Amino acid sequence: MLDIKFIRENVDVVKKGAESKRMTVDIDRLLHLDTEIKPLQQQLEKLLGDRNRLSKDIGKASPTDREVLKTAVQDIKGKIDSITEDLRPKKEEFDSLMLFVPAPPGTGVPIGKDDSENVSVKQWGEVPKFSFAPKDHVALGERLGIVDIPRGVKLAGSRSYVLKGEGAILEQAILRYSYEKLLKKGYTPLSIPVLVKEDAMIGTGFFPLGREQTYYVEKDELALVGTAEVSLTSYFSAETLDESDLPIRLFAQSPCFRREAGTYGKDTKGLYRVHQFQKIEQVIIARADPEVSKAMHAEILGNAEEILQDFGLPYRVVDVCTGDLGQGQIRKNDIETWMPSRNGYGETHSCSTFHDFQARRLKLRYRDRTGNLSYCHTLNNTAVAMPRILIPLLECFQETDGRVRIPEVLRPYMRGKTHLG
Repeated sequence: MLDIKFIRENVDVVKKGAESKRMTVDIDRLLHLDTEIKPLQQQLEKLLGDRNRLSKDIGKASPTDREVLKTAVQDIKGKIDSITEDLRPKKEEFDSLMLFVPAPPGTGVPIGKDDSENVSVKQWGEVPKFSFAPKDHVALGERLGIVDIPRGVKLAGSRSYVLKGEGAILEQAILRYSYEKLLKKGYTPLSIPVLVKEDAMIGTGFFPLGREQTYYVEKDELALVGTAEVSLTSYFSAETLDESDLPIRLFAQSPCFRREAGTYGKDTKGLYRVHQFQKIEQVIIARADPEVSKAMHAEILGNAEEILQDFGLPYRVVDVCTGDLGQGQIRKNDIETWMPSRNGYGETHSCSTFHDFQARRLKLRYRDRTGNLSYCHTLNNTAVAMPRILIPLLECFQETDGRVRIPEVLRPYMRGKTHLG
């Protein structure tokens, strides 16, 4: 959420930011409501003050004056009720509109309409070349007996799968290696709820705009998270932290759930776009300093890159353009890992900087050395996501005889095995 003062003072910037993100919100209506609400709130505050003062005077007044004061209090109460009734619908509409205002993209974010206009800024590793016709991850998984999509669909419908045998062991190996990597870097692990209240979804910016992507339990009014970011970032919601405790580095491994609404017919084959998956997510809560956020962004991006480099997987980093940015994202880098079956790179990580957008919605603040209160800055990035990372891992490391080489760093978690199959 943006500060209404910032919107008032930077109308053109906010409008241009929404346009560049291809998001529609009526800023003029929002500001019109703001001008109507402000004087009504001032009147209401004055009347409440007058009523409180007169109420205190009643106990000290003479019997005659007491009746006069009571009449005056009743008169004020009528005015308060009238203004409150007038204010309520305006405030409700204002609050609703505020939840739809996107944060303007940061300086240097490339202008573009969608992910086709993201800009590659870094490449690492050599794209594999094969002396044979390489198979895709589905064919490899089935041949090795580690992936069972038909039975996954039987159990849970489309975009479902089962990892079995060495596939399930490999999943745990990848997660355990990445988990320990972040532990060694000093990040604090949390085991978090994945069914959360609406406040957490609204606070992190997944509601209202992302509601259609969410599995929602109507009876309990709880949402299944699509990423541990929701629980990790909301962990300190409505709290005031101390600046000396910042930055706070957190991570969690959790199941994640996404409806993938609007993606009918897109990436339907295999493990690229599924409804349920395992992910390790990094979150940093920092003080309100753009330069600090920039450094933290580089840190969590670097953590993910290190994991891919440890696996030996070729990848590239892209600057995400304005049209592909989320509502609250000031800046985002995607990491795309080489997937031979796509003859190109596929997204495996998303690293996002939000500045105070999420913190304002979550009422997450900190007190600095001088006693002043500020909203925190928040950031997040994938450390590793399963099963998508299996696509490049199986496809890039397949060998002539049909076996798949296991990255050396994962072998201790695979009972010393060097190959699948």
